[in-house]
Amino acid sequence: MPLVCLADFKAYAQDQLSKSSWEFIEGDADEGITHKDNIAAFKRIRLRPRYLRDVSKVDTRTTIQGQEISAPICISPTACHSLAWPDGERSTARAAQELNICYIASIYASCALEDIAAAAPGGLRWFQLCVQSDWELTKQLVQRAEASGFKALVITVDVPVLGNRRQNMRNELSLEPKVMLKDLRSPEEIDALTEVVAAVKGKIEVYMDGGVRTGSDVLKALALGARCVFLGRPILWGLTCKGEHGVKQVLNILKAEFHTSMALSGCRSITEITPDLIQFSRL
Repeated sequence: MPLVCLADFKAYAQDQLSKSSWEFIEGDADEGITHKDNIAAFKRIRLRPRYLRDVSKVDTRTTIQGQEISAPICISPTACHSLAWPDGERSTARAAQELNICYIASIYASCALEDIAAAAPGGLRWFQLCVQSDWELTKQLVQRAEASGFKALVITVDVPVLGNRRQNMRNELSLEPKVMLKDLRSPEEIDALTEVVAAVKGKIEVYMDGGVRTGSDVLKALALGARCVFLGRPILWGLTCKGEHGVKQVLNILKAEFHTSMALSGCRSITEITPDLIQFSRL
């Protein structure tokens, strides 16, 4: 059966992975309320379509930090890609390079930074930095990332202590204690987004991850002020299914859905995506 949406990839990946690997990838802290709410929050938003516009040409390109990307859909830092596919982060980096989007490598990647860079030397790569108590180690990590051609640091500031990952405990999953998927512990991401956008007043670019599962989710995030969205778990689903090609397929599906959502909303370019597209459900 063909895989036509991100939910299909999720189901396929669950069938392929061991119980412990699947629960590590899908795992959340405690009761997983934030994870579930992030996804549900998008469903409360409706889009107001614009009619009678020529949308025969729709351009999904944008820029982040001055670098052009093919669509505002990039890859979040997540750990241990080798659990999903033997080539791990190397496959993820190659997919990002081919589709001309940004890939943020996790500080807890299963491949060395140098190997990730060598796999996709022309790709746009950023590096997730969790500042270590050992300042010399932190310095060395930054220097390695810079020497390997990573263009920016993405500094994690929201994990002063780790959440309780109950499934990992039950599975007695023996991984480095701080190996984890990036997981903002704020209220629903889409709700926090509007507050952040208002606070920065256009002075800096705002990105979001968490809960994006369809192209219309991407459009909703951009209409509320995000410059770009980043995907975490869905990338690992694609990686599990077909390696590099699975990652590309997941991204292409989301990009195609986003393109359709733009056209149905009368948006011919990213600059035409504005807050007046948004209507919150009364339910």
